[in-house]
Amino acid sequence: MKLLSLFSALLLSVLVSANALADDIKMAVTTSFHNSGLADVLLPAAKKDLNLDIYLLIVGTGQALKLGRQGDVDAVLVHARAAEEKFLAGGYATHRREIMYNDFVLIGPKNDPAGIAKAKSAIEAFTDIEKSKSIFVSRGDDSGTNKKELLIWKKAGLDPKKFVGNWYRASGSGMGATLNTGVGMNGYVFTDRASWLNFKNKGDMKLLYAGDPLLFNQYAFLPINSAKYPQVKSDLTKKLEDWLCSPKVQKMIGEYEIAGQQLFTPNAKPK
Repeated sequence: MKLLSLFSALLLSVLVSANALADDIKMAVTTSFHNSGLADVLLPAAKKDLNLDIYLLIVGTGQALKLGRQGDVDAVLVHARAAEEKFLAGGYATHRREIMYNDFVLIGPKNDPAGIAKAKSAIEAFTDIEKSKSIFVSRGDDSGTNKKELLIWKKAGLDPKKFVGNWYRASGSGMGATLNTGVGMNGYVFTDRASWLNFKNKGDMKLLYAGDPLLFNQYAFLPINSAKYPQVKSDLTKKLEDWLCSPKVQKMIGEYEIAGQQLFTPNAKPK
């Protein structure tokens, strides 16, 4: 009888422990979002509020959307609207929900050999870099940042595939690695503001150009379509989306700062 009671108590303990385990989802996010440090604030809060473990797959936007198209994640958080809308039109996501934004900036050597600090637009800044043949380190990885960079070259009437010389370098890496390469080569880098502010190895580099509306950088949450991929945990992605868009978390996003500078502006709209 005592053995049976002990077994029952152990079984009850296991069941209680199992019920206490957190739910979990997989979300593909951009390297720029991760490099900002905001994930280190939001993930523990989601665990506390929702009892939800969020496993991040940290990649560029192009790779994040590819993971979504394969049904390998439950949601994506990315920043390339044209690619997101194409993804949505393909039926891979149920909808697109804007969460927050910041901006892209150009950083480079303090002596600014291309003189971009005086540029009147992002297009002019890019044109000045090309004219001076100053070293420019591109991510070259089909990320949201890379897509925006290529768009600006196109608007400037320039095509990186046709650049002559070795001044234009593609790192094929995430934002942090690309910034490190830029610092090592004393070259210009196109980056999001949050990654730059949270970057520790600034060396002799500084933010030289910002402020053009063309550099607007919107982040959006896209839940993967469970009708297309039955394994997707749509109930949990909805719970996470509602939480990210709640007044409490939007306030957390807006209050996240580094060195007294706000990194993101929350802009989720009520459904």
